[in-house]
Amino acid sequence: MKYCILIIDGAAGWPLLDHGGRTCLELAYTPNLDAMAREGIVGLVRTIPSGMEPSSACACMSVLGYDPRVYYRGRSAIEARSMDIPIGEDEVVFRCNLVSICDGTMRSYSSGFIKSEEAKVLIAALNEKLGSDEVQFYPGVSYRHICKIKGREDTLLAICTPPHDIPGKPINEFLPHGPGSDLLRDLMARSEAVLRNHPLTIERKSRGDIPATMIWLFWSSGRIPDMPAFKRVYGLSAAMTSGVDLLRGLAKMMGMKILSIPGVTGDLGNDCTAQAVGALEALKEHDIVVIHVEAPDEAAHAGSIEDKIEAIQRVDAEMVARIRSWDKDSLRVLIMPDHPTPIKVQTHIGEPVPFMLWGTGFIANGAERFTEAEAKSTGLFIEEGYNIMTKLIR
Repeated sequence: MKYCILIIDGAAGWPLLDHGGRTCLELAYTPNLDAMAREGIVGLVRTIPSGMEPSSACACMSVLGYDPRVYYRGRSAIEARSMDIPIGEDEVVFRCNLVSICDGTMRSYSSGFIKSEEAKVLIAALNEKLGSDEVQFYPGVSYRHICKIKGREDTLLAICTPPHDIPGKPINEFLPHGPGSDLLRDLMARSEAVLRNHPLTIERKSRGDIPATMIWLFWSSGRIPDMPAFKRVYGLSAAMTSGVDLLRGLAKMMGMKILSIPGVTGDLGNDCTAQAVGALEALKEHDIVVIHVEAPDEAAHAGSIEDKIEAIQRVDAEMVARIRSWDKDSLRVLIMPDHPTPIKVQTHIGEPVPFMLWGTGFIANGAERFTEAEAKSTGLFIEEGYNIMTKLIR
């Protein structure tokens, strides 16, 4: 038996009043997801434990069968693990976004989804001007980077707001505050002078691209506890494909092989076909493959209904169709978002998400489509999200 998990990041959401009260999942044309829903088990699952932040880190830990209440200590350290950044006893790490501020408001939390190659140039400039024995910047993917701070563990107590939570809002009331925030605010303020007049910033403006004008520090983390290997816990050899450091970091922590597939990105330009083909090919050597697609979440953060629908439809046509074409007698599949990202709020929320189990041994329970409403209508609900894995591989 082989297994496949498809995480459609942020695909779930709320009804859109201007679109007949339908969600993006309901508006999307998804013949493959819907056909599988009619053949499989569909329900709702809570991936974010009560009281925990509705981050992809918590949610994806649950999807992959690990209790985030035990293993989650902050998102940035997971991303740092993906990037092979060591974290010492007196060191902390922060997610460091390259953002664009215009007239004191958050114009873009991603600097227009800046390309990794250009972002790397700006991170190098930040290290040259602001880096020291105590502060260092590490380039990641697109706008997502890491800042490591030594000897200031009090910064873990600072209250920080993710920039994707404040689109179009004045930033002053959302700057870091509380214990340890003085250093964070100082670094953010000083970064403006570094980025404002950088040749790359001038070039991006000249060609009409959104410039990176500032860093934004949030999602702090210290060292994280070791996690037992996925194979030790579940007895299966596992591989993962994702375009973001967070998921690759989780894979490393769980002892999963990280697949290198050209064209896999963390944005709307992701090559869904290549990712699906490469992932399914990996089943020749592994028992289970995890496919993580970031595009729907990015579209929702940007507030684009059209892009989110398109991303979901591409997943259905280019990924789900290929998964569905596998021999149903030798494959068991779990498909689900990790968390909802409603267009209205443009950020993650902790509500339950729809899930689908399809393949050998799964008997249909009445769903007609893979949507939030259909999942609720079946009456099947899993409270402890990390138990979903045992439903798949039982």
